[in-house]
Amino acid sequence: MTKLLLSLHVLAAVLAVGPVTVAASTFPRVLRRADDNLDGREALTTLRMLHRLCRVYAAIGLAVPVFGFATASSLGVLTSGWLITSILLTAAAAAILALLILPAQDSALTAAQTSGLGPVSRDAGRLAMLTGLFNLLWATVTVLMIIRPGSTTGA
Repeated sequence: MTKLLLSLHVLAAVLAVGPVTVAASTFPRVLRRADDNLDGREALTTLRMLHRLCRVYAAIGLAVPVFGFATASSLGVLTSGWLITSILLTAAAAAILALLILPAQDSALTAAQTSGLGPVSRDAGRLAMLTGLFNLLWATVTVLMIIRPGSTTGA
């Protein structure tokens, strides 16, 4: 059962966090370059699609900690320091996504629809920084999951 839970946890992480990471990272670049785009509607369509991908896959990403807790419980490692650190970093990444990145994307879209893309492209730098932090947290969690202390893989 542990192998199944671990497989589901890893699959959920790859299939849910991966798309959020790519879409969130692409959003600021599209927003920044929207000024140069002759067809503002095309840029808005792309930004809407990227924002929707982030929202949908963030919701699907809730499966990652669910399967993670189930896996950790079956392995008996819920009180391990590396796991607690991973949980805290995952919570921080989720908070950055839910409380900062998604609202900033939503605000940029709303502003772009009302005042045009030019004024909102200035927000792209802050959004890129937040997305970079989000990605760094996930990369750290991934490394912790691979090199965790007490690993039974012998690697």
